Amino acid sequence: MNSNPMDFYLRQFDTALQNAAHRLGQLVGASDRDLVFVDNATVAMNVVAQSLPLGPGDEVLLNDHEYGAVFRIWRVVCERTGANVVSPTLGRSSQQGEMPCRFEHRSDVCEPILAAITPQTKLIVISHITSPTAIIFPVEAVCKAARQRGIPICIDGPHAIAMHDVNLRTLDCDFYCASLHKWLSAPFGAGFLYVHRNWHQKVTPHLTSWGRNLAGHAPRWQDHLNWLGTRDPAPFLSVPAAIDFLEGFGIDAFRRQTHELAQYARQRLEPILGQSATIPDSNDWYSSMIAISLPPDSSKKARPNAIHPLQQTLWDQHQIEVPVTECHGHRYLRVSCHLYNTTAEIDVLCEAVKQYLSGEIERPTERRRGE
Repeated sequence: MNSNPMDFYLRQFDTALQNAAHRLGQLVGASDRDLVFVDNATVAMNVVAQSLPLGPGDEVLLNDHEYGAVFRIWRVVCERTGANVVSPTLGRSSQQGEMPCRFEHRSDVCEPILAAITPQTKLIVISHITSPTAIIFPVEAVCKAARQRGIPICIDGPHAIAMHDVNLRTLDCDFYCASLHKWLSAPFGAGFLYVHRNWHQKVTPHLTSWGRNLAGHAPRWQDHLNWLGTRDPAPFLSVPAAIDFLEGFGIDAFRRQTHELAQYARQRLEPILGQSATIPDSNDWYSSMIAISLPPDSSKKARPNAIHPLQQTLWDQHQIEVPVTECHGHRYLRVSCHLYNTTAEIDVLCEAVKQYLSGEIERPTERRRGE
């Protein structure tokens, strides 16, 4: 591309991009005609937000386990259009008010969402695998119910790709937003948006540029998003190599190995933290990462947008990076396990957490992110 940009963009780019989309479609169960590469799931969600017609009184239905940026996207859109964000609380409330809600059955996810649907509901947004709590949501059941009610549904899926089986043909959602740099380990700047064919001609790009192709083929809905000025498409074109690597190792072996590591982390950390995960111990509920509640006293008096002292200590003292996430006022230690992780590393993490909780090491003051 850099040696001859004109040759690349005029003669190679369109075919190379379509071939990469075809390879991606084989992984996620979709035709390349329904996929378009974007920088990440946030860009994809913004495209959906630009494309959905909303007016005063309309409702966009999320839930309390959604990613913060997704909430903000829809709040901004709803404030501009006069629509409203509706966010039911999922799970079963514990008897102790300070404890997070628990999940025992799929209905603990589905029923609160479906109960919140009204005649004003114009879109349901739901994570395939939640970011703050690492829970696999029953998106198939929610999609089926939404389809029966004639309500569009958008799935936020950056953590699901590679970690979990995704078949967009059988899922039959309207939109699917994903990043590929997470579990697939593609480069930063590689994500995609799936659009059901009912919406192809309604998609509005988040940026306005040429909106055409240079290969001479008939116009397609992806053209508005493929040609956004002279950007670097190398991350998109690298996606097939990432898929080849994963399949060379074995997707089933990857999922089995990383889930077993997450399960091991769960079994070791629960007695140390004195807390249990909020989901059953089953790969129906979690895969390659697990989130475990922190003790209540370690979660109080936290400043907004601050790095939790536990997360900072793990990095400063042990060079361990494990995020402390937040959902509905509760803090979680969210452990992610990839092919490069081992049980020995989890043992080091557990010992470090034990030392932190016992006060054996000095705790840092809570820092704002970026300090």
